[in-house]
Amino acid sequence: MAQRHHDLTDPTAGPVSTGDALAGYLRGQATEFLRALRLHRETGGAVSNGSSSASTGGPASAEVRVDAVRALRRSARRISGSLHTFRPLLEPEWSEGIRPELAWLSGTLALEHAYGARLERLLLALNRLSGAAPVPSQPVGAAGPALRGPADRAAVHPATPDRGNLTVGAAKAGALLDRQLTLARTRAHSTALQALGSSRFHAVADKVAVLASEVPLTPTAPATDLRPLAGAAEERLADAVTALPLVTAGSPYNAEALIHGLSPDPAPHPQDAPWHQVRLLLRLHRYACEVAHGRSTPLEVRLLAAGEALDRHRDASEASSAAAQAARTPRIAPATAYALGVLHADQRHEVEAARYAFQRSWQKQTIGAP
Repeated sequence: MAQRHHDLTDPTAGPVSTGDALAGYLRGQATEFLRALRLHRETGGAVSNGSSSASTGGPASAEVRVDAVRALRRSARRISGSLHTFRPLLEPEWSEGIRPELAWLSGTLALEHAYGARLERLLLALNRLSGAAPVPSQPVGAAGPALRGPADRAAVHPATPDRGNLTVGAAKAGALLDRQLTLARTRAHSTALQALGSSRFHAVADKVAVLASEVPLTPTAPATDLRPLAGAAEERLADAVTALPLVTAGSPYNAEALIHGLSPDPAPHPQDAPWHQVRLLLRLHRYACEVAHGRSTPLEVRLLAAGEALDRHRDASEASSAAAQAARTPRIAPATAYALGVLHADQRHEVEAARYAFQRSWQKQTIGAP
C-alpha cells in the first residue's frame, strides 16, 4: 500500500483523538441532518402527514430542496459509517438499531438523482456515438424531464449519415431509455416523498435529534484512542484493494469485461462487485479520517483521485446495466437493439477506463513534508 497520509495505524503519529472527538463529530452531523430536514420542509418538501405540499418559489425552491435532500443523504451516510467503524465505543443496542435505518434512508433518497444522472449519461453517450451534437440538459433534480426528448434532439441535431444502423437506432434507443428511466425516476421521487412522511422516517429523525445533544458512548469510550479503530478501517480498504485484479486494470482495455455483454442473465456484472466494495470501504476510511483528524484536515490527493475514479466506475457500471436491460425489451427493432448494444459496450469501456485511472492514482506514492 502507498504511504499513508494520516498514519492512522501509527500510535506515535500526531495528537490522540478520543471518544470525545467521535461524540463531537456525531453531534455535528446530527445537527446538519436536522438543519437539512428543516430546510426541506420549509421549501415545500414532505410534511408530517406524509403528503407533499405544493411547490412554492419556483425553480429556486426546487433547487434548494434538491440541496436539502443531498445534505440529508450526506449526513446520514457519515453518521451510519462512523457508527460502523467505531461501533465498539457505542452502546450496541442503540447503534445497531439506528445504523440500518440510516442506510435505508440514504439509499432511498439517492435513487431519484441516480436515475436522472444515469439517463443523462446514456443519452449524451448516444449523441456522441451517433455523431449528434449534445444538447444542454436540465440539472439533475430539477423539476421536469432531465433532458429534451430524443425526437426533439434528432430534429435539432441530425446525426451524420455515415453511422449506419447506429444512427437509425439511436433515436429509438434514446426514446426507450427515456421512457424506462424517467418512469423509474418518477417512482423513486414518489418513494422518497413517502419515506420522508412515514413513521419509520420520523422514528429515525427522533433518534438523530437525540444524537444531536447526547451520544450514547460506552463508559470507557471518552478516553479511548480512536486511531486503532480508524486504522482498522484503513487496513480493510488496503486488503480489498490488494484483492482487486489490478494487473488487468493496468491495461486500458480488458476484453474479459465484455464477455457477459447482453446475456439474458440480469444479474450485475460479476467483475464489478469487488470494485463497488472498495468504493464503500474508501468512503468509510474517509469518514474515519474526518472523525480522527477533523473535517478541516485536507484529504490526501491520491485518495480523492481514487474516489473520483471509483465514482465514475459505479456510474458507468450502472449505466451499462441500464442499456443491457433496455436491450432485453421484447419486440424492439434490430437497429434499436444494435444501438443499445454499442451503448452497452461503450459504458463497459468507461468502466475499464475508470479502473485504469484508479490503478494509476492508487499506486502513486504520496510526497509528504519532512
